[in-house]
Amino acid sequence: MSSVQNRDKKTSLRILQAVILLTWLVMLGRLIQLQIIDYDTYAPLSMQNFIRQEVVNPARGLIYDRNGTIMVENEPIYSITINPASFDMSKVPLLAELTHSDEESVMERITRAQQYSWFRTSRLFTEVSFEVFSNIQENIWQLPGIGHQIESKRHYSHDLLAPHTFGYLREATREDHERFEHLRLGDRIGKSGLEMVYENYLRGQPGTEYVRVNAYGQTIGHFEESSLDVSPVRGYDLITTLDADLQKLAEILMEGKKGGLVAMDPNNGEILSIVSSPQYDISRLAGRLDADYWRSINIDQDTPLFNRAISSRQPPGSTFKPFMGLIGMHLDLITEDTEIYSSGAYIRGRAYGDTADPGNYDLRKAISHSSNYFFFWMMDRIATNGHLNTWSRLMKDFGMGVRNSIDLPFETAGIMPDSTYMNNTFGTRRWGIGDLMSLGIGQGMVSVSPLQMAVATSSIANGGYRVQPHLVRRMVHPELDTRYSNPESTRIDWIREDHLRVVQHGMREVVTEGSGRWYADLGDIPVAGKTGTSQNPHGNNHGWFIAYAPFDDPQIAIAVLIENAGFGSVSAAPVASLLIEQYLRDSIERQHVFDYVLNFSPREEVPDEIEEQESLDGILPDETGGVQ
Repeated sequence: MSSVQNRDKKTSLRILQAVILLTWLVMLGRLIQLQIIDYDTYAPLSMQNFIRQEVVNPARGLIYDRNGTIMVENEPIYSITINPASFDMSKVPLLAELTHSDEESVMERITRAQQYSWFRTSRLFTEVSFEVFSNIQENIWQLPGIGHQIESKRHYSHDLLAPHTFGYLREATREDHERFEHLRLGDRIGKSGLEMVYENYLRGQPGTEYVRVNAYGQTIGHFEESSLDVSPVRGYDLITTLDADLQKLAEILMEGKKGGLVAMDPNNGEILSIVSSPQYDISRLAGRLDADYWRSINIDQDTPLFNRAISSRQPPGSTFKPFMGLIGMHLDLITEDTEIYSSGAYIRGRAYGDTADPGNYDLRKAISHSSNYFFFWMMDRIATNGHLNTWSRLMKDFGMGVRNSIDLPFETAGIMPDSTYMNNTFGTRRWGIGDLMSLGIGQGMVSVSPLQMAVATSSIANGGYRVQPHLVRRMVHPELDTRYSNPESTRIDWIREDHLRVVQHGMREVVTEGSGRWYADLGDIPVAGKTGTSQNPHGNNHGWFIAYAPFDDPQIAIAVLIENAGFGSVSAAPVASLLIEQYLRDSIERQHVFDYVLNFSPREEVPDEIEEQESLDGILPDETGGVQ
């Protein structure tokens, strides 16, 4: 029996040895297959267990003024990230506690990240405080899948805002992700201003880097194979046409007022300053959204988000008259020497009042003394002779009633009525000359923006060219290239030099002896301009002033609109004159005018007349800043 038992034991041992050997051979074979034969297949999968690809955000391009002053730059912020595949959902209460958030909002953020990508890292919280960041770092060992990124938000320098010009960034929507490549969950893109128009250039291209992660999905270091990394490409810098000092002054002068202004180089369309007032604090929209502030500016009755400089539609009042004069001469309705007698009221079914003194007026005097009668007479003949459509087309040649393609969003066209517009508004054949008379003095259905009036004024200043307004001179990238703007300049071929000279001298006399003499006359700097006051059926009238200087070598053209401020000569003209003075002298010498503008308040009652040649006694400042 013992020999049989020994034989069985030996057999069992050999079988066990064979099984062990076979198992070892299978494992060795499998190991050889995994490590050698199928290396190319399984090596990348193995690496995914301890390395992860991370997106590296590019630096957004900076924004400079025309002289190289930085106006918009970047400032570092911390963001908390999540890798949903590694996150332990039981840690939601802890995460909510550390970030001072409620669990419901944390769950919403995590769900969004999961829907975006289960395995890719996404932003969970953006621009967290240092306290929150420290809390997360101290408890990171309890939060698998949670990490952080150092990012940036916009910082505005030089003590100016220009919110309507620069614009703000907001988190990209679902539609944005469909339109733009390389966007990740939580990325911000431009939603207004230059940030929106030049988004593709400012944003840059993201890079990638490979990092080592631990069992909790947390980064523990950079992966050694740095050759796999792709460096981000920073965005283009914008070199704008703005003058930072002029822009700062313009914002100060417009504070507390409603309206807009545009100052530009009349020779090439470069915008020197552009302001819409009231403004909003763009720095409060630079990072994480301040929901209360955003709500407050959206419901503000003064509509601070509305860009009055390029989107308002107001009657231009008497600033319209120089352009009426050019059209009148072109249509052979008048010549340089044509004189029309004003009795003080133009009768055409009803009496249209005139604030200019009765007497004879040629075009030059009609502009300088702002005779309503002269331009009522001219509009009467335009309408009677069936020239309304021609009149509308010629006015649009100046850039009024059309979009001028400025590199800002939401520009409006305004209204320059023709027969089609009149038919649509009143009905076919249900309108007549009486509905058109007020167009001759910039009232009625005609409406423009400060941008349009600045472009039109430039055409008078530069000898009859319509320039394209623009804010960006060039886009510069230190590693790629420089891209220049190519603004258009178009000769208005129907404008004659001798006709233009009459209008120019009429505008010059507005400043030397007309309603602009109190503020626009800078002495050694000859200024040409035109005041205007447009009727407002809902309150105080609106004040306008257009101007260019120097008269014999124009370097700046400007249009200023102050809403509900009454006479343009005492509301808009002082603002424009100070900006001209700053730009051409590089300083403000008339401190009394500066103080007057800062303390200006509209008159409670404004006469029904449209122009303000008279009735200015008692509201003009003396050189000490007091009132005469």
